[in-house]
Amino acid sequence: MELKDKTIIITGASSGIGAAAALLFASEGANVVLGARREPLLNKIVGQITQSNGRAVCLAGDVTDEAYSKNLVDLAERQFGGLDGAFNNAGMMGEIGPVPEMDSGSWQSVLATNLTSAFFAAKAQIPAMEKRGGGSMVFTGTFVGFSNGGMPGMGAYAASKAGLIGLVQSLASDHAAKGVRINTILPGGTKTDMAGDDPATHDFIAGLHPMKRMAEPKEIAQSALFLLSDRASFVTGSPVAVDGGMAARLL
Repeated sequence: MELKDKTIIITGASSGIGAAAALLFASEGANVVLGARREPLLNKIVGQITQSNGRAVCLAGDVTDEAYSKNLVDLAERQFGGLDGAFNNAGMMGEIGPVPEMDSGSWQSVLATNLTSAFFAAKAQIPAMEKRGGGSMVFTGTFVGFSNGGMPGMGAYAASKAGLIGLVQSLASDHAAKGVRINTILPGGTKTDMAGDDPATHDFIAGLHPMKRMAEPKEIAQSALFLLSDRASFVTGSPVAVDGGMAARLL
């Protein structure tokens, strides 16, 4: 029970990696507070967890709304007495194509969802964890935009996720002495809605990885579980590759 009695916020929890994390963390003893825009899917996952004697609540909303981050923390404190960790996983890929052809609204939307939302999460979550004497935050980044992981047509996505790594490293330096650990995971290609369902596309993505396959959502969730657990007690400020060997090929 790696997360026994710890209260964890998970955003982007209605599907994919976030949903896998919700089920996994609850099975490891956590109280989970689930956030995403799609309320029916959130309710379904809460039902799965509670039917297995787990503890889960949810609140639908948009991570680009600053008040929503605070509302998730308030729910965690009201329902479970405090906040011990967060898996800030919500994100979007946005428009794909060369930057000169990109709509400025798409650029702003991607940065708001992938980067500004992390700023809102940190503002709301860190003080709550410090009140508890410490905690752990994990953000979902990507190999795209890290080191030599540039991909054509993904300027906004790469910029937002590269910025996320910088933000997390600064946050980690600021709050480590107060017991709050903050890390980023860098998944490789994962079988989620973001990757679509075209077999040819999946084969192409799989071929980029030395392991020659894509990750299952639970495999990415397991890396977040480690970083949220006490087993990672001396890990902070790290961009952690969970990418089937992609970093080894690119570095």
